Amino acid sequence: MSATPAYRTIYQLASRRKGGDENIELLIKSHLPNPDLAELPEDRFLAEFTRKIFQSGFVWRIVDNKWSAFEELFWGFDVDKLLMMPDDMLERKAADPAIIRNLKKVWSIRENAMMIADVRDKEGSFAEFIADWPEENIIGLWQFLKKHGTRLGGNIGPYALRFLGKDTFLLSRDVEAFLREREIIEGGLTSQRSLKAIQAFFNDLQQQSGRSLCELSRLIAFSAGENTVAVETESA
Repeated sequence: MSATPAYRTIYQLASRRKGGDENIELLIKSHLPNPDLAELPEDRFLAEFTRKIFQSGFVWRIVDNKWSAFEELFWGFDVDKLLMMPDDMLERKAADPAIIRNLKKVWSIRENAMMIADVRDKEGSFAEFIADWPEENIIGLWQFLKKHGTRLGGNIGPYALRFLGKDTFLLSRDVEAFLREREIIEGGLTSQRSLKAIQAFFNDLQQQSGRSLCELSRLIAFSAGENTVAVETESA
């Protein structure tokens, strides 16, 4: 097995590939998590979960162009209103040409509203539940969303969390390539064994560096693969 690379080694590699320390600092510090996550309205969580579900396997630009129609049609993703929506209304909304017509994905809106409401009833606040989840077990939060939500498995849940402001790493192609090349993981990327090894690796890097998971994820991605320097993307 290859020796696990230290934080400084990864940083130096990324810095060389991206034109120096100043450039890499600008790149990895973009889109950092919002410290006000615990105050975010629950409708914004449902909206971002829905946006990422519809963006999965689809052209993101088209989803973005239609997003105002989604907001209007689903009452600004008001959780309590959506919980009262009957099946026939949900089906009619799924057929509206103003949005992307995909019944299974539209169905997930009400089901994820139910998940948010259930957490709120048990914990008092969905936003605080997400904000308080420890980053040293961020894969546990991924697994919670996959188990209790609908269509939030794979990279959908993690990408939504990143955009909402929860500090999380992403298992992009470049990050996966890095982990496999260093033999940190073998076999399936999302197997329990791999996820535990990945979490342990990021926890170790955090202890060495004091950086956020978001920063470390980007740093690893910029040290490997065919990635391009584009701070507006969330590929890391």
